[in-house]
Amino acid sequence: MDPRRAHRATSLVLSAAVAAIGVALIVQAVTASGGVNATKLVLGALFVAAGTARLVVKLREGRDR
Repeated sequence: MDPRRAHRATSLVLSAAVAAIGVALIVQAVTASGGVNATKLVLGALFVAAGTARLVVKLREGRDR
């Protein structure tokens, strides 16, 4: 496999994983029995934003070539 394609594929997978971790943090914060944990909620939102932004950048980068 071409190293560029491997790097792109790995970046896409890791970006999706970061976004999924963010979603899991949000779900865990909302469903917690002790009430909503604001720290987890904010971190989850940041993880989703970072993962999604990286995913969009990588997808646009591949389309522009």
